[in-house]
Amino acid sequence: MGQVFYRKWRPQTLAEVVGQEHVTQTLLRALEAGRVAHAYLFCGPRGTGKTSTGRILAKAVNCLNSGRGEPCNTCAVCQSFNQGQALDLIEMDAASNRRIDEIRELRERVGYTPTVARYKVYILDEVHQLTPEAFNALLKTLEEPPPHAIFILASTEPHKIPATIQSRCQRFDFRRIPLEAMTARLRYVCQQEGLDCEEAALALMAKAASGSLRDAENMLEQVAVSYGNAVKLSQVRAMLGLTGDPRVQELAGHILGRNLKAGLEVIASVAADGLDLRQFHRELVEALRALLVLKSGAGGIAGLTHEAQTVQGVVARHRLEDMVEALRLFAPLEPGLADTLPLELALARFTLGPAAVPPASPSLPAPTPAPRPEPSPPPPPRSAAPHMPLREPQPPPSVRSPAPAVPPREAQPPAARPAAPPPPAPAALPLAPPALAPDAVIQWLRDNWRRMLEAAPPALKRHPALALLRSGCLPVRVNGDAILLEFRYPMHRERIEAEENRRVVEGLLSQVLGAPFKVKCTTKTNAVKEPPPTPGAKGADPLVEAARGLGAQFLEDGPDDEP
Repeated sequence: MGQVFYRKWRPQTLAEVVGQEHVTQTLLRALEAGRVAHAYLFCGPRGTGKTSTGRILAKAVNCLNSGRGEPCNTCAVCQSFNQGQALDLIEMDAASNRRIDEIRELRERVGYTPTVARYKVYILDEVHQLTPEAFNALLKTLEEPPPHAIFILASTEPHKIPATIQSRCQRFDFRRIPLEAMTARLRYVCQQEGLDCEEAALALMAKAASGSLRDAENMLEQVAVSYGNAVKLSQVRAMLGLTGDPRVQELAGHILGRNLKAGLEVIASVAADGLDLRQFHRELVEALRALLVLKSGAGGIAGLTHEAQTVQGVVARHRLEDMVEALRLFAPLEPGLADTLPLELALARFTLGPAAVPPASPSLPAPTPAPRPEPSPPPPPRSAAPHMPLREPQPPPSVRSPAPAVPPREAQPPAARPAAPPPPAPAALPLAPPALAPDAVIQWLRDNWRRMLEAAPPALKRHPALALLRSGCLPVRVNGDAILLEFRYPMHRERIEAEENRRVVEGLLSQVLGAPFKVKCTTKTNAVKEPPPTPGAKGADPLVEAARGLGAQFLEDGPDDEP
């Protein structure tokens, strides 16, 4: 039985590791200088070469022909490593050997010298899954290991590894493999395996792998087994469940062209043909993204797939702002795509644009102020004797001077009455600060009890329940989600415990405290009752005495303030 592609074409030298030059170059220099560390931490996404790099490093330090630099892959030690028969390479899966017992056993075996090679190399995969006790057991060994031991820890979640472990290792972060490098590696595997694969199919597999070369090689092998040595783009689409429907580009054009009718017809035809709406939506978003990238001029560095590059003819006809807005509306739709309604709503929102702002209500024109009369010129100076003023000559009685023409006055609007002062704003309902302790809740209620009742909504303020809260009621304790209210009189407590009154009080307290609370009631049992004055006693009220004389009886425990 032959090996699968990802094992058969696993890199055997540091130069063959794809897309991790920042790691391999540093390790190669360390090997050439003979400065290999006793512990390494390789972290990064899955399928990026962490374990393969660890095996190459273990082979390189033990190579009989070199020991400094790349392994020769021809000596007996290199051959044993390549064939998986090296006794001095110990690989352990920390996910299934995560307890302290396995790490104690490992620590005991570290002291044994290598069997054949110069170094005994330990590779711990998924080391972040060790228990805290296991990490503590490993810590001392990493701090002072024997000179013949090298530890290589691999993890996809380095944030779960204690800082004490990380500080004793040289850390290397593996990155997701770029699309160009992954496509070149797939092309090399196809050449070695005799596969005829379209370039667009290789690019699509590289993109679907999301930076994991192992996943890409698995996809290549699967499509080769399913369809033979001639691998086409349509076959890769079918294997990945992609529709490849030309209506994706058609709908993208209708969206950017704001053609609501044509867009709705395309969505309806897609649903009628039974296509997977979620997958159709993913391809639509990818097409819109391709348009955005191409419009911005970054198509050469964005790693666009072949089908995305076919929409370049639409780029020149639409604005970049429209592409951004379309992506903002359509990208978040996938979780709710049970039917076509989300797609149709997004299309309608984009086509119709932002809602029109309602016009402001016309206001009455301001009254034109009445023109002020121009001041009359001052009278000419008069020459008069200091003791007697001169009188102006009067016209004869038969001759009357014509009355001066008075220009007609424009009709003036009546003066506007001063607006009545606005009514005082109602007091805002006090709200308790969040996350208060139970004792703090009670103290806050006691301090704000009267203000809370006065600031209640008008409809609630007239309810009998609030009158009962004003009549000798006090919050005394919080038990979980229940507030205990203490009343002076049993009658008030019984009325609050009625279903309607209790629901009103619970609603008010929950609104004020910002969390649902229930109400429990009790009666004050230690209240000091003052006996009524005895007849004839000093200080007795004459009216009370007169009532007693008529045979009246008085309740000793009556309410002071009836609601």
